[in-house]
Amino acid sequence: MAITLLKYAPAPVNLSGADKYAVRTQFATLCYRLNNGKPQILLVTSRRTKRWIIPKGWPMDGKTPADAAAIEAYEEAGAKGRVYDICLGVYSYAKTLEYGDNLPILAMVYPMKVKQMLKDFPEAGQRQRKWFGLKKAASRISEPELRQIILAFDPKSLRHR
Repeated sequence: MAITLLKYAPAPVNLSGADKYAVRTQFATLCYRLNNGKPQILLVTSRRTKRWIIPKGWPMDGKTPADAAAIEAYEEAGAKGRVYDICLGVYSYAKTLEYGDNLPILAMVYPMKVKQMLKDFPEAGQRQRKWFGLKKAASRISEPELRQIILAFDPKSLRHR
């Protein structure tokens, strides 16, 4: 089994003015499909800023990280499929809270091969969703670490798991 090392330095998390123990973890889903043998990534818009992101959310009691990521993919994008219990990587970002403070987040990314796209899903009226090739998807993403995870993604590496 070949291991791919991502060639980037993770951006430091800014903890100035924050309790270093306040860093939170989220689980994110890299939803993909193959189109003519080439991977495509499903991106959704965030609810407030409308920037392109991947589905993600908080840990869920009694669920594995991969299962929680799959639930987020359904809730935010209406995507159902096979989630892999392997973390592709971790990226950091600052979540802006309602009262203006920023909460540092580390998001763990789990791949999911999408088999079904539902028209009716919990956040259907709040988000747009769209499929992109790897390079185009990465160019739409704000977080440098997530861009690198997307660019390095190779679904063939998941077959051996």
